[in-house]
Amino acid sequence: MLTITLSAPPTLKYASMFLGLRCLTLFYLTLLSTTFAAQPIANSLDIQGHRGCRGLLPENTIPAFLKAVELGVTTLELDVVISQDKQVVVSHEPFLSHVICQGPMGETIDGEKEKDYNLYEMPYAVIEQCDCGSQPHPQFPEQENFAVHKPLLSKVIDTVEQFIASNDYNPVFYNIETKSSEAGDDIFHPKPDEFTDLLLSIIDEKNIQERVVIQSFDVRTLQEIKEKKPDLRLALLIGNTDSPKRNLDKLGFTPTIYSPYYKLVDADLMQLAKRQAIQIIPWTVNEPEDIRKMLEMGVDGIISDYPDRVIAITEK
Repeated sequence: MLTITLSAPPTLKYASMFLGLRCLTLFYLTLLSTTFAAQPIANSLDIQGHRGCRGLLPENTIPAFLKAVELGVTTLELDVVISQDKQVVVSHEPFLSHVICQGPMGETIDGEKEKDYNLYEMPYAVIEQCDCGSQPHPQFPEQENFAVHKPLLSKVIDTVEQFIASNDYNPVFYNIETKSSEAGDDIFHPKPDEFTDLLLSIIDEKNIQERVVIQSFDVRTLQEIKEKKPDLRLALLIGNTDSPKRNLDKLGFTPTIYSPYYKLVDADLMQLAKRQAIQIIPWTVNEPEDIRKMLEMGVDGIISDYPDRVIAITEK
């Protein structure tokens, strides 16, 4: 950051000169802030609100995303699935999870039958009737609960962008996970070609290409997007104990981000990432001691259900 230290002017003769320099300095500081507000800043931590801020508000909902923006995240992490009528819906599961959702008639969902509530077989007008926020979450006792539904990706982007503009917040990035697997093709979602086309159409329509990362455990969707939109940033999600080299070989190219479960981050991975110029952004880091450990390891970002905890630690 540009800094000019000024001593008190010895005479009034130079007062106007010092005032002019001070105004010029402030102008450039403002310009720098405006220019880089929406750009990934080198040597800074990317604080990602997992499913918005799942520890505080119902996951993958518009209120959770707006709260995360208020807290000061740099990136909103979220998941997408496809409805029967080919809408891109923000949801972690391609079905109504019994843990967080009620059925379209307000019925309790049996955990053994939750996959019968297949979102790929439901038009969005029906999905929108399902309450996925009122039930207390057993893993997140601090979460505030209220009736809320799974939103469309397009609605999330529109609402967040308007909220940012109206309240003068810094622009945020969107880290969007495709919830797909080979076993789920044509059952819980379309095949990767169609899935990625539907997702990319929303990204293009909303003109947020420069502020998007597409992440997935499913290398097929990343490979599709690499071919269709080679300039988009991609993140390989990792939950297995295979070597990073084996995981990258399976992907077939070097992604922008390697995103492992946080307990898989070690010194060897950090060295590999440095050699190959890959960012390391682990998931899902919630406890203060784990957040501090990841910071000490030198990760490039942290995905957390409690982004407020990450922000509080980094601001100390």
